[in-house]
Amino acid sequence: MQTISNIEELKNEIRLAEKRQSLSEKLLKEQLLITFDALKPGNLIMSTISEVATGQNLIKLVAGTAIGLTTGYVSNRIITGTSASLLRKIFVGILQFGATRFFSRKTNAIDFYGRSKPQYLSDKNTH
Repeated sequence: MQTISNIEELKNEIRLAEKRQSLSEKLLKEQLLITFDALKPGNLIMSTISEVATGQNLIKLVAGTAIGLTTGYVSNRIITGTSASLLRKIFVGILQFGATRFFSRKTNAIDFYGRSKPQYLSDKNTH
C-alpha cells in the first residue's frame, strides 16, 4: 500500500474504500438470498431427490437388488423344481430371502469382481 501524502489522495482512498465496502455488502446480500432460497424445505427436498436419482448409489442399489432377486429366483427353481412339499417351499423361501439380502448388500464386491474378472481373464490369455 502506498503512503498517502496529501488530503486529495486521502479523500480518493476513502472513496475507493467506500466503493469496495458497498460492493462487498451487495455481494454478501446476494449470497445470503441465494443461501436462504437453497435452504427452503421444498428446495432441499428437490435437490436431495435429484442427487439420489442421478447418483451412482441408485444404480448400484438397483443392480444389487436385481442380482439378489435373480439369484434367489434361480436357487428357488433349482431346489424346488416344478413341485415341492410345503416344508421345502418354506425352506426355499428363507433361502431366497437370504440370497436376495446377501447379494443386494454386496454390490461393491460384485461390482469390483465384475470389473476385474474380464481383465484378469484377458491378462491370463495374453501370457
